[in-house]
Amino acid sequence: MTTTDPLALLPDLATLRDAQTIVQRSFASTPQYRWPLLEARAGGPVWVKHENHTPVGAFKVRGGLVYLERLRATHPDVPGLVSATRGNHGQSLAFAARGIGLPVAIVVPEGNSREKNAAMRALGAEVIETGEDFQAAVEASIALATHRAWLRVPSFHLDLVAGVGTWALELLEAAPELQRLYVPIGLGSGVCGAIAAQRALGHSAEVVGVSSMHAPAYARSLATGTLTSCVASTQLADGMAVRTPDPSALSIMHAYGLRVLSVDDAQVADAMRAFFADTHNVAEGAGAAGLAALLADPMRGAGECVGTVLCGGNVDTELFARVLSGFNGTQRPNQ
Repeated sequence: MTTTDPLALLPDLATLRDAQTIVQRSFASTPQYRWPLLEARAGGPVWVKHENHTPVGAFKVRGGLVYLERLRATHPDVPGLVSATRGNHGQSLAFAARGIGLPVAIVVPEGNSREKNAAMRALGAEVIETGEDFQAAVEASIALATHRAWLRVPSFHLDLVAGVGTWALELLEAAPELQRLYVPIGLGSGVCGAIAAQRALGHSAEVVGVSSMHAPAYARSLATGTLTSCVASTQLADGMAVRTPDPSALSIMHAYGLRVLSVDDAQVADAMRAFFADTHNVAEGAGAAGLAALLADPMRGAGECVGTVLCGGNVDTELFARVLSGFNGTQRPNQ
């Protein structure tokens, strides 16, 4: 880990407020609700931040808007953008770039979500399927950016963190009584944004990271203190299917002392069904992972006020139908 304090690099309150202004030019704050049936299931107060209600159905759009606004101020002549994604990051860039006519090429792994691919194309992005997993798509995006002389947008960047962190800013200000906040870990912008907001506000809530047992790279890296790559095999939480952690994100999580809970696909499936039954909201796998961890956390005390983010609702129709019918991730969706 780095010898300097990575937490000092996180956006402060003024930076988060500026990011919030940028985001709110495109859409209003998403709601946060307490749902009685969900609270009965959890045995105490639960706040849900509904990032499935953004214009692209996921929290990543906040990061794309802020990143592109700041990029235009410093590099107005960028000819185009290239990035890799499992879907929501790509939608965020396409959404932000569409209004200014900036071309965007998004690389996704082979077999990526059909509906996420379609959503990116509908926003004007060129979608290229290549590679066996997200890391392979990242490597292909680097080569493509070099070939085209376009800017490659990483999936983790402090401007992305500032934008994404605005969801946590909204939730923590709306719920000062919150004691724990459960945030899924993909490549890290969501949980690092939550850490930034919690620290900037001086809020007492503990930010808890949530990892997939089938994509354990961050959990193992934090446990050992060494960046560790692991195969990602989750069948439900594609937004968490990271093989290799981002070093900067990992350093921030380590410096914060992030506690990480790991959930398996069966727990994620149960949480997807719980969200639908108790709130009638659709959650993709990563979007339900925070709830899965909240329900399983052995450190959560009776009656504690806790919260999570439904960070995305972009699940393919066929897969969601199978989950509602009892699928728990132990088979591949096409079996």
